[in-house]
Amino acid sequence: MNNIYPWQKNDWGRLQELRKRPPHGMLLKGSKGIGKFELAMNFARSLLCQQPDEAGFACGQCPSCHWFSQGSHPDFCLLQPDALSLDADESDDSKSASGKKPSKQISVDQVRGLADFSGMSAHQGGRRVVVIHPAEAMNTNAANALLKSLEEPSPGLLFILVSHRTQQLLPTILSRCLSFALPAPDAASAARWLTQQGVKNPAEALAASGFAPLQAIQLDEQLGSEERDKLLRGVRQPAALDVFALAEALQKTEQVVVVQWLQQWSYDLSAMKLAGRLRYHPGEEAVMRKLVEPVAPLDLARLQSYLQGAKREAQHTLNPKLFLESLLFSYRQLMLQ
Repeated sequence: MNNIYPWQKNDWGRLQELRKRPPHGMLLKGSKGIGKFELAMNFARSLLCQQPDEAGFACGQCPSCHWFSQGSHPDFCLLQPDALSLDADESDDSKSASGKKPSKQISVDQVRGLADFSGMSAHQGGRRVVVIHPAEAMNTNAANALLKSLEEPSPGLLFILVSHRTQQLLPTILSRCLSFALPAPDAASAARWLTQQGVKNPAEALAASGFAPLQAIQLDEQLGSEERDKLLRGVRQPAALDVFALAEALQKTEQVVVVQWLQQWSYDLSAMKLAGRLRYHPGEEAVMRKLVEPVAPLDLARLQSYLQGAKREAQHTLNPKLFLESLLFSYRQLMLQ
């Protein structure tokens, strides 16, 4: 059952070399939105399959594959934050049945819960697999609890850690896992795949996502949105920017998304100033070249630093309109001083 993405064929081949003697811990690392989690799940499914094909893919027909597809395989465990476990498509404002927002962390209790799983014999007498996604979501206590399992692994148990930000993982965890770097797909291959998925503007969506095709699909609708267009029209002319009117127009848009749009714009401003090229906004070369000409590189660096803090604040703001006004005022001030 071949469910990997077209750009993962070489990566899949590399994984097959580990089938005979897989390590106790693996770390699949790379940028967000390139399919690391999906590859990890496919590899886990194939390791547990009773009749994998010649290429190593799970058959999709055996009892093991049926258990896996139903989320009830006795030899498989998936550890991820409650926010992902409840529904990968839920918004940050969603709440669980208890009335609390689902956690974005992997807790120490979740990791400790693996003790029973680790101590049991494999149901089919073969391997057992644990996928942890994303690994950097483990808090400090959870990471230390996992370290004990990695230091004293049970026979036949494989931990597959998936990470977008390996710098946030404990060095001791990194040292006990086989590092498996997954590159982003080339632009042509990703654009072809996005076209097949019905993305209207594949090149633009791919650029806006930082060349992460899975995120490009999510961004496709945003790219043509009236809100994003209004923001870009405003930031193109900082001197004429009507902060209050634009904040009013954007206040129903998720604040984190608005900050991300500004971060991409800010990144390209710095890239144009320092290197004369763009990443997220192809076709805006002339506008940005003129825009950054009078702006000092230090001010552009300050803008990026400010937006990093604003992104954290955006997740907890109580007054969206006031937050957006402050955000836009800061942008205009840094661009005009």
